[in-house]
Amino acid sequence: MKRKWSLSHILISLFLLGIAVATLYPFLYMISVSLSSDVYVIKNEISLLPKGLNVNAYSVVLHDDRIWTSYRNTILYVVIGAPLSLLITAAGAYALSKKEMVFHKPLTMMIVFTMFFNGGMIPTFLVVKSLGLVDTFWSMIIPSVVSTWNLIIMRTFFLGLPKELEESGKLDGLTDIGIFARIVLPLSAASLATIGLFYAVGIWNNFYSALLYLRNDQLYPLQVVLRNIVMASQMVLNGGSNVGDNQVLDEPLKYATIIVSTVPILLVYPFLQKYFVKGALIGSVKG
Repeated sequence: MKRKWSLSHILISLFLLGIAVATLYPFLYMISVSLSSDVYVIKNEISLLPKGLNVNAYSVVLHDDRIWTSYRNTILYVVIGAPLSLLITAAGAYALSKKEMVFHKPLTMMIVFTMFFNGGMIPTFLVVKSLGLVDTFWSMIIPSVVSTWNLIIMRTFFLGLPKELEESGKLDGLTDIGIFARIVLPLSAASLATIGLFYAVGIWNNFYSALLYLRNDQLYPLQVVLRNIVMASQMVLNGGSNVGDNQVLDEPLKYATIIVSTVPILLVYPFLQKYFVKGALIGSVKG
């Protein structure tokens, strides 16, 4: 049976195609410039395909010790920070989904209040400093360990779970923690994967916390190094990282650095896509 395409379907498809092209073109352009010969870059003759294959920019980037140090730091921040944020968010959301909890309404209102108002940059910095977290590994994790938005989404998801499952768990002698660990979490794979992806991407792209709390460049995440390279339009090369006698232009160098720092987090998305779509919709079904 052939599907009939109405005018509205065609218009929607063209609109979505335009969004896809607008999203992919800058990324493809950066790849083309980073792989093109300098002469074509200088003449601004690069479009979607590279001209005169040249990998010098990637050789320079991959030979810079700062890139690998920041890569290691960022991976550690994500591997430790995302599961910790997910655990605290899930536990808090499950508690808030229980309307019989003591002070349920005041606590919920206080948490929602933080979505619209906060102490500001300086008070937050003073709190972090008073806790002794400035210029430490944990300054990239603890201050932003919980997102109120993600907490509310997960709470909404937990509200939609059948009460009969929890009642059956209590009949089997499970405590609230046991019900949460053995019944609720296994049923929440889609929501957990979605929120986990939000946290992982947020930590991967986080440079604001590093600018505020870090002074030691050995703790810098990848995005700070990337920002320094893009803003300064140059890279300070370490000994032995030159590529022959060739001089690498700033523009291919910046784009190569962006590609190197972006590809790993993009590769994670296809593995979580089926959970991402389902989980994002589940959290919006019930208020």
